[in-house]
Amino acid sequence: MSAVRTAVVWCPDWPVIAAGRDAGCPPDAPVAVLDRGRVFACSQAARQHGVRRGLRIREAQSRCPDLVVLTYDPAIDARAFEPVVVAVEVLAPGVEIIRPGMCALAVRGPSRYFGGEQAFAHALRAHLAEAGFDSVIGIADGPFAAEQAARLAEQAGEADLAFPAGESARCLAPLSIDTLDRPDLVDLLRRLGIRTLGAFAALPARNVLGRFGNDGVAAHRLAAGRDPRTLATRRPPPELATEVTFEPPVDRVDHVAFAIRGASDQLVAGLAERDLVCTCLRVEVETERDEPGSRQWRHPRWFNAPDVVDRVRWQLQGTRTSTGGPAQELTSGVVRIRLVPDEVAPTGAYQDGLWGDQAPDERIHRAFTRVQSMLGHEGVVTAVLSGGRAATERVTWVPWGDELTPTRPTEPPWTGHLPPPAPSTVLSSPEPVDVLDPTGQVVDVGGRGEMSGECRVLTRPNADSGAATLPIVGWAGPWPVDERWWDPQAARHYSRFQVACADGSAFVLLHENGRWWIEACYD
Repeated sequence: MSAVRTAVVWCPDWPVIAAGRDAGCPPDAPVAVLDRGRVFACSQAARQHGVRRGLRIREAQSRCPDLVVLTYDPAIDARAFEPVVVAVEVLAPGVEIIRPGMCALAVRGPSRYFGGEQAFAHALRAHLAEAGFDSVIGIADGPFAAEQAARLAEQAGEADLAFPAGESARCLAPLSIDTLDRPDLVDLLRRLGIRTLGAFAALPARNVLGRFGNDGVAAHRLAAGRDPRTLATRRPPPELATEVTFEPPVDRVDHVAFAIRGASDQLVAGLAERDLVCTCLRVEVETERDEPGSRQWRHPRWFNAPDVVDRVRWQLQGTRTSTGGPAQELTSGVVRIRLVPDEVAPTGAYQDGLWGDQAPDERIHRAFTRVQSMLGHEGVVTAVLSGGRAATERVTWVPWGDELTPTRPTEPPWTGHLPPPAPSTVLSSPEPVDVLDPTGQVVDVGGRGEMSGECRVLTRPNADSGAATLPIVGWAGPWPVDERWWDPQAARHYSRFQVACADGSAFVLLHENGRWWIEACYD
């Protein structure tokens, strides 16, 4: 089966573009996106200073002191690429997202409409540029060859490149064998003296199957320009968002809430027609001062029309900047409000109870959300179990209504963490104490965990009585921790203990830099 003529649309440095736009960085700023402590992607301005993918953050900053460091977030990457895909679908439906920043589509139909493959590529690039996205387009037989055409075009500083039909193998032949992106296979081929795709494609298919197996045969077909894979095109999602424009602008919250009721009914009805309900709603507000504001609202079940109106009202009341005027007045008239269902689910997953009663957690959620609208997004938080070694690191405070995502994953072993049971009270700031040995000397802990004596007495400073002396009846430890030794500014070396005292109290103690501290208490 012959490969389908395919166009690949590639937005170079997409992780940097997506993260930079989300953080509000200038387009010409030197930006590096980090993943697990190393540079995952960097901008052209950063590369001009010597920043490269794979560098550690300290080395990258030493090469470019003005480097803007951002954390790689796949969700931001994918979400920011959705407008690009939508813009491509305007000219040619049937798009496959290869990964955020790159998508593919068949060119047979669009090329006939636009008068040729090059004409279609020029029209598509112009359309994307008008939407605010720079892109490079490659056209060839199959997605693999089309991707390589796009990369060759970017290296040559061209806007697009098309391999002639039936000649993808010839065009791919000079490329390095590393292009296959199969590390184990590429390493073996290099040890056998095969350096290019052309050399690999010249091998007999029967020999490739016997030596490298099915995966080698699939790579052999790609190297020979025979990409049999069909595009996994997606169906364009329906437009579910609802928008209301105010002319003239409205400067009272109650007037906006009244005007938004029709749009709320339309949003809920449109979702119901598709057997969907909205569980996460984004409200975008634009004012006459060009002050766009956006916020996500979550619901424990699903939004109905009154719930949508309430969230709009609360968002406007919570973002008012006037302090002396009536509660319903706004300092800037509202020009446009857009209601976007960010997360939807099938209706069957959120059915009402037999008598239609609302669950208690929904009433609690409504009360907390109302308070949050007055105190700010981070005014009401909830605790999420997180990974970490210290007791203070095991809790992540997440704003109410946001996705309950811990700061650190709980799966790693976290060598040096406290064994169970967990302490019931964690001090906001450690309390200084002294731990004495049988001779009355302060116990010292060496770099390898060796101790100068046994823990016998705990003394706590007391403003009234001077110091409280508590005999220690049992203790466990030390659990030494050597954190971030590669970063002199953030490096820490300490030991953790559990102690039980004669009065029934128990503590988590921390020994660091020759001092003892109470980190947490057991009740």
